[in-house]
Amino acid sequence: MKHYLERLQEAMVTKWNTEALSDYRGEDFTFANFATEISRIHTIFRVLDVKVGDKVALAAKNCARWAMAFLATTTHRAVAVPILCDFTPEAITNLTAHSDSVVLFTEPKIWDEMEVEKLPKLRIAINVEDYSILYLANRELREEIDRQLADIPAIYPEEKRHEVVNYGSFELDDLAIINYTSGTTSQPKGVMLTSANISANIDFALDNIAVEEGDKIISMLPLAHMYGMAFEFIYPICGGGHVYFLGKTPTPTLLIQALSEVKPYLLITVPLVIEKIFKGKILPILGKPLMKLLTHTPGLNRVVYNKIRKQLLTTFGGNLRSIILGGAALNPTIEKIMRKVKLPYTVGYGMTECAPLLSYASWDTFKMGSCGRAVDGLVLRIDSDNPQKIVGEIQAKGPNVMIGYYKNEEATHAAFTEDGFLRTGDLGIIDKRGNLFIKGRSKCMILSANGQNIYPEEVEALLNTLPHVAESLIVEREKRLVALIAPTADDLALDEATIKAELESTRQEANSLLPTYSQIASVEIMREGFAHTPKQSIKRFLYK
Repeated sequence: MKHYLERLQEAMVTKWNTEALSDYRGEDFTFANFATEISRIHTIFRVLDVKVGDKVALAAKNCARWAMAFLATTTHRAVAVPILCDFTPEAITNLTAHSDSVVLFTEPKIWDEMEVEKLPKLRIAINVEDYSILYLANRELREEIDRQLADIPAIYPEEKRHEVVNYGSFELDDLAIINYTSGTTSQPKGVMLTSANISANIDFALDNIAVEEGDKIISMLPLAHMYGMAFEFIYPICGGGHVYFLGKTPTPTLLIQALSEVKPYLLITVPLVIEKIFKGKILPILGKPLMKLLTHTPGLNRVVYNKIRKQLLTTFGGNLRSIILGGAALNPTIEKIMRKVKLPYTVGYGMTECAPLLSYASWDTFKMGSCGRAVDGLVLRIDSDNPQKIVGEIQAKGPNVMIGYYKNEEATHAAFTEDGFLRTGDLGIIDKRGNLFIKGRSKCMILSANGQNIYPEEVEALLNTLPHVAESLIVEREKRLVALIAPTADDLALDEATIKAELESTRQEANSLLPTYSQIASVEIMREGFAHTPKQSIKRFLYK
């Protein structure tokens, strides 16, 4: 296994004068700029006596300077603590304190709402927008920081690159990241990931999804989550690619504009984004009588699907070699169309505790409905008597699995089996070729009165393809299944009685397609929609 920071150093030296990081329609940084900024941050760290293993928190929106601050931290062999900027200032304060962070990179508007008296270990707060100092515990060090920074040029010349990009030795066993999975203040779960955990994922990505000369990628997922951090940032930059940061979850219009301008080689996103594009642009076209006729006519159907494929790839910028989806289940109806259109898509499976990837398959070997196969070096097993047919918990063991939760031995112990496998909490089966099929979360599974296992995600996937449904959630109320439905924007403009009638019709249509034990008893209208996680999954715990 090669340390990911060794790969970074090689990319920086080789690509010195080429662009590395950009804020979409904002600042641009070459690898030389990148190395210079890391040098400036390391200088501040040295003045403040930040040592190997010290914690450095980052709580700010996605941007190139966030990315440089992160890698300045890990190349210093300090521990990065990414915290979602969507958390409340109180939660950010609590997690900064819980992680024992001595440095905080954040935004002024966040810092102004934080309580510094609750951060006794914090030595400095740095504005991620320009690296100016927001707070310095020991003000006498300000003059020394300024003096040493003044000795660093605006950008190091190429002849200095080997000297500047020389961060010393790296250890795979180093704790590299503490990634908090929520903003809770009681027993927060900070996932501890080593350099080996990260390197295993980066090795796999570069071996299976090569970064080629001139490749660009758009980063739109939160950098404070491992999915976006590892595969929209660390992996492409270690491969010498050029990363564009959108800053926040984009509107569909902004995303299409960015794709058209950047022309990425790879699109990494959540299924919801693709499903919105298909439901808004593709399904209405395919639903027309003439199109239905054409798509059911041998020969002509291929012409139609080829035209749709070409239009979609043009919409995505024209340079895509692959689309990788993850973070939630892909709607089966949409997936069937994607397969007919021959989009180069695949679905991966991961979680923070695995830094994050557990399974993946390239689009040309991907089996529809699956989440790929176990990544290199990882052992996946199903906790059931017949893993190919009987659903059980997915468990994992390998080089990318976390070492535990920070200062939370109870949660760490509960996360692993006696023989050292991580309990994912997800349910699935694995076929004889190693393809993984996820059936749902163990906490979400509903046991029917006659003993049948009901997986809400499967019912929701069906509902989400039907008219009048923007999103849905299945819950159990008094031993009956209830569908919480967020109507489409067009339906919301209608009166209450009409919406109820339409959704009742949708319920009946769904039940005609569902087995008896998983049929929906009633519908509740969610006019305000659902609260979502940063990965755009519905926060299920709010609707039980």
